[in-house]
Amino acid sequence: MKLKLFVDRLSQPCRAILIFCKMNKIEFVEVRIELSKGEQLSPEFKEINPMQKVPAMKVDERFRLFESHAILRFLAGAFPGVADHWYPADLFKRAEIDSVLDWHHANLRHGSAGLVFHSKLARLSGRPLDLRAAADCEKVLSASLAKIESVWLKEEGQFLLGNSKPSIADLSLVCETMQLEALDEKDRKRLLDPHEKVRKWMDDTRNATQPYFDEIHGVLFQVKDKLKEMESDE
Repeated sequence: MKLKLFVDRLSQPCRAILIFCKMNKIEFVEVRIELSKGEQLSPEFKEINPMQKVPAMKVDERFRLFESHAILRFLAGAFPGVADHWYPADLFKRAEIDSVLDWHHANLRHGSAGLVFHSKLARLSGRPLDLRAAADCEKVLSASLAKIESVWLKEEGQFLLGNSKPSIADLSLVCETMQLEALDEKDRKRLLDPHEKVRKWMDDTRNATQPYFDEIHGVLFQVKDKLKEMESDE
C-alpha cells in the first residue's frame, strides 16, 4: 500500500498524522503544501482535496481522503502492526475516543487555532491581526482546557479517558495545544498554568511519542523565531 500525505507541518492536524505514522512505522511520502503561500488553493491540490485544506492523503494513486480524524482512523485500521491502544477494536472504547475527537473541532481546535492565527500566524500570509477575534477564541480555548481537565483527565491514567497509553485522541488534542508555543511565553503560561493536569498530560504524550514529537514540531519553533523577528522589525 503506497501512502502519500499532503501536509504542512505548521498545521496541528498534519503533525498528529505524521507523528502517528512514524510511531507505527507506516511508510509514506510527504508532500509539502505551504499554507502561507496559498498552495492549498491550486487546481492541482483541489484534485486531491476539493475542500482545499490540509491534511489530505492518497493511497495507491486511487483512494483519496481528507479530514484529519478520518485519516487517523483509516490509518489505524488499514496498516498491520498498529498497537490497539491508538484506536481500540473494542467498540465501547472506540466510541469514547470518537466522542473526544468529535468534540475537538468545535471547541479546543476553534479556540486554539483561532487564537494563534488571529494574534500571530496571520502575519505569515500578509493578513492583519484581529485581536478582537483572538479574544473571543481565547474564551473558547480556556473553557476547552477546563473541560479536558474536568471530564477526560479526572481518572487515574496518564492519558485521556483514564487510559495508560495514548490514543489518536491524545495525539490530535496535544498537537492542538502545542500550537500555543507560537504565542509569547507570558501568554502561553497565563493560559496553561491554571491547568496542571493538562500540562502533565501534554508532557506525558510528548514523552510517549518521542523522538518523533519533537522532530515534527521543529517547524513550529522555527516559525516562532521568525515571528519574533518580524515583530522586532516593526
